[in-house]
Amino acid sequence: MSLPDSETPARIVVAEDDVEMRRLVAQCLRREGYEVHEVADGAELLLRIEDSFFLRRVAVPVDLFVTDIRMPNYTGLEIVSALREVGLDMPVVIMTAFGNPETRESAEALGAALLDKPFKMDTLRALVRRLLRQAHLRQAQTAEVRELSNGRRIDRAD
Repeated sequence: MSLPDSETPARIVVAEDDVEMRRLVAQCLRREGYEVHEVADGAELLLRIEDSFFLRRVAVPVDLFVTDIRMPNYTGLEIVSALREVGLDMPVVIMTAFGNPETRESAEALGAALLDKPFKMDTLRALVRRLLRQAHLRQAQTAEVRELSNGRRIDRAD
């Protein structure tokens, strides 16, 4: 599925150490038309983030992350926390079989959506669609504010 106002499919990274679950989630999202990249743990996810946002080794940055909460090297919450600390506000879905109230609070505080395992693929698809739509609207609003702000500066200078 493309981003609104674009023919480019949304880019999603799925981080899950369970191979079967990772393939299932990735396949589900690919069937929706998304460009999906798979990583097996938190360290690989951090490398993908670095390549996408900081080193600019990829032409188009990642639009959304789907990550397991418990993975080798770094947890999903640690990854989201690191993203937020450096100012990256893209949507994140955290999958967990351990959705206790503390985990839910932590995910919500970081602006991540928590998806309890087991879940229906329809639930994942709807959540991803909603999060991408919301992110697109935020980006459009930010661009509009920037544009208006630039216009005011020009008006004042004249």
